[in-house]
Amino acid sequence: MDYQNLTLPQIYDEAEAIAGDAKTLFGHLNPQQLNWKPAADSWSVAQCLDHLITINGKYYPVFDLILKGEYRKTFLHGMPFLPGFFGRVMIKAVSPDSQRKFKAPGAARPSSSSIDPQIVDRFIAHQRETLAKMRSLEGRGPAGIIITSPFVGVVVYSLLDAFRIVVAHERRHFAQARRVMETDQFPR
Repeated sequence: MDYQNLTLPQIYDEAEAIAGDAKTLFGHLNPQQLNWKPAADSWSVAQCLDHLITINGKYYPVFDLILKGEYRKTFLHGMPFLPGFFGRVMIKAVSPDSQRKFKAPGAARPSSSSIDPQIVDRFIAHQRETLAKMRSLEGRGPAGIIITSPFVGVVVYSLLDAFRIVVAHERRHFAQARRVMETDQFPR
């Protein structure tokens, strides 16, 4: 999928599909399976979902400020080439087909290796909330709104690219979770 060029309706469809896929792919897993890790430094299926809830939630304050009309631009928002450049770079970096590995920011790392088995339902509810927030911002013209990354203060991109980053990043971690499940040692 070409995440760089997703339109708003395509983003909404992908976000809905991700919620459905979470139930289909992970909803049947028991607590042991959800929390099983192939290695000490690897993440479990539950940790992948927990990470996505945490990371997506970091956008909520920005979304809410935009909805209230209180989001303030910075000097970097006015740099003509930066938002497009950073948007493309970030989307490419977090896409499922990217071969580069990144270390999650400290605040976005899963807190434990034993996560509540309700994580799948929590992720689905969170996904629906994320989608509702995206839809509520549609009338604001997300392609023209420049935001600062909630993770790196010098990185700016359009709100539309933020939406693209969210769904691409989710698919990346779904692929990671599937690889965990495909490991020979995965509990059956």
